[in-house]
This record gives sequence, C-alpha cells and structure tokens, in this order.
Amino acid sequence: MRRRDFLLAGSTLAGFVLLSPHAFAQARAAGWRADRTLVLIELAGGNDGLNTVVPYADPAYHSLRPGIGIKREAVVQLDEKMGLHPSMAPLGDAWRAGELAIVQGVGYENPNRSHFRSIDIWDTASGSNRFVSEGWVARVIGASRRAADRLADAVVLGGGTGPVTGSGLRAISMPDPQRFLRQAEGMHAAEARPANPALAHLIKVQHEVEDTAKELRGVLARAAEVRGTFPNGPLGQQFRVAARLINARAVVPVVKLALGGFDTHANQPGQHANLLRQLGEGLAAFRKALAEAGRWNDVLVMTYSEFGRRAGQNGSNGTDHGTAAPHFVLGAKVKGGLVGPAPNLADLVNGDLKHAIDYRSLYATAAQTWWGFSRSGALGDHAPLPILKV
Repeated sequence: MRRRDFLLAGSTLAGFVLLSPHAFAQARAAGWRADRTLVLIELAGGNDGLNTVVPYADPAYHSLRPGIGIKREAVVQLDEKMGLHPSMAPLGDAWRAGELAIVQGVGYENPNRSHFRSIDIWDTASGSNRFVSEGWVARVIGASRRAADRLADAVVLGGGTGPVTGSGLRAISMPDPQRFLRQAEGMHAAEARPANPALAHLIKVQHEVEDTAKELRGVLARAAEVRGTFPNGPLGQQFRVAARLINARAVVPVVKLALGGFDTHANQPGQHANLLRQLGEGLAAFRKALAEAGRWNDVLVMTYSEFGRRAGQNGSNGTDHGTAAPHFVLGAKVKGGLVGPAPNLADLVNGDLKHAIDYRSLYATAAQTWWGFSRSGALGDHAPLPILKV
C-alpha cells in the first residue's frame, strides 16, 4: 500500500488526515510568532461581494440588480456610500471597535471562473497560469522549526485542506470533531519492528497518527466549554470548536473553517441572507468568546473565496461567476475600516469588477506582519497591507 493510500484510509477510520508526520527542517525565520493563530474562513462557491458589502448610494448598483439588490434603507451603513448586508449586522460591534477591516476589490490578474481551478489558485497563492502543488501556508511555515509545545501546525475544521497541504506541514483535518474524539480512542497501531521496511514506515506513521489524535483529544477534553450562543449548523459548530481549542491555549498557528453554498446562480436573496447570517453571527460569537477568555489579542481572522459574482443579476434572480470581491479581516490587532477603492460599476470588464488588491497581499499580511516571517518566494513580491497594529 502506498503511504498516501494509507493516510486516506486512516482518514476514514479516524475522521482526520495527518498530512505530514515527519520532523521539520531548520527554521527559515527564527523567532516567528507561532503562538499567534490565523483563522481562515473559506466561503465556498464564490461569495457575492456586491450584496455583502453594498455600494448602496451608487445608482448603477440598483440598475444592475433591480430584483436582488439590497435596499438602501435595509443596509447596515458603514459610511455615506457603503453598507453591510442586513444579515451581517452582528459585526457592528467589531466595526465600531475598530477591529474589522473590509478589504475591497480583492482578486488577481487574468481571473479564472472555474470553481476548481480558482480555489486552487487561492489555496496555493499562485498566478492564473502557474500550477503549484503545495498550499501557501505550507510553503510559508512548512520549513519552520517545530516547537515542543506546538500541538499541530494547522487544524482544518471545514472544507478542504488546500492552504495547508504540503510535505512540510503537520496538519490535522477534523471535519467532524465529535466523531474524531470518539474514533481516535479506537485506533490501535500494529505490532512494531516488522522485517518489512515499508510496513515499518506505515506502522510508524500510524503511531504518530494515534499519538497526535490522543494529544488533541486530551486538549479538547480538558478545555472548558465556551460561553455564548453560536449559530446552528456546521459553521457554528466549527466556530465553537475553534474557540474551545484557542481558549485552551493549544499552540496551533492555523485553524481553517468553511461555509459552503455561495454558488448562488438562482434565487439568491434568501439563500445568501441565510449564509451571511451564519457568518455574521458566528464571527460575533467567536469574537466575544475569545475576548472573554483573554485570547482575542492572539487571533487574526481572514475570509477568502474562489471568486466574487458578476456585477449584474442573471435571469434566475441570482448571480453568475465573477471576479473581485471584498474580504473581512478581524482581530484586536486590526486597524478597522474600509481598505481599497469602492467597486467602480461604471468601469467593468465584460460585466465583471476589476480587482484593485491582489489576494496575496492578504496572505503576506498574515505571513509577515502577523507571524513575523521575512518576505520569501512563497508569496512573490506581494507586500502586506497596513491593516495591523503589530
């Protein structure tokens, strides 16, 4: 059996995949802040940015979206021109506290409108014509020295492992936390020291899987239940588990969450409102839980999605695959406000928004400003955005 097949089989057995159990190479950047957590939230399917952060004062917006546009009186006003979808009202406290940055017009050159290809581009921090096998997080921190108290490099609670996929990263995928905790107890490694070297390697991997599962299970078991009300559904559960893990002071540099359903080609208004409600309520509850536990200063939250939607609505009361969109960055160390130019609906390219900020600048903000890595080839020459206080 190939090692990859073994790991995939292990995921069925234990509810998680240990992507790399090997020891790490020497650190590329000594002293990086591995104790700071980056929480990535994937909005899978391509979130409609124009109905998330709404240019409500622009007549062109209402002309392009006569059936699905958010009414001026319904938006949560951010300033005299821009506002949030009403379902995002729970983020009002973070906005008023200056802990929410909304980065507008995020995208990349020569955008791809395929779900699979575009999310691969975002996951790997590659250009539209470049194919990379490892995720951007793996390439940034994969070669760093593993601290003795670091539980894992990443925990994936929802969606794919894309950003943390790579041979240099120790990442655990845990899409069903309760199943993970139950079944990790049932894993038993085979007898050690067989004569077959290949089998010996598989047994070593399985032992490491078992050990890591026990360690993570123990951390979660000892962690106090988080306070507050999280929204019902998978995303709410992901936020709750992430808060419990962080509040327990487990050293995990990356926690990834995901919310699917954003491919809103038809009947968008109700579906999109429900998705944004889950996101807004979840983020607000997460912020409150971490703040009450004294952990909010050590966490940076960042959303991403494979693309935005087209500027105009389609004939099915929805929107089709587009290009640029806004993204949220939250944290006690965030310099809140609107970042980048508002969408220019008078200057579209074949019905699509032009991007103003390359998405890799968001990643560079996490890698360089948040964690303290020096600029490296993983993100090219993209500079961080001036949106953090650190």
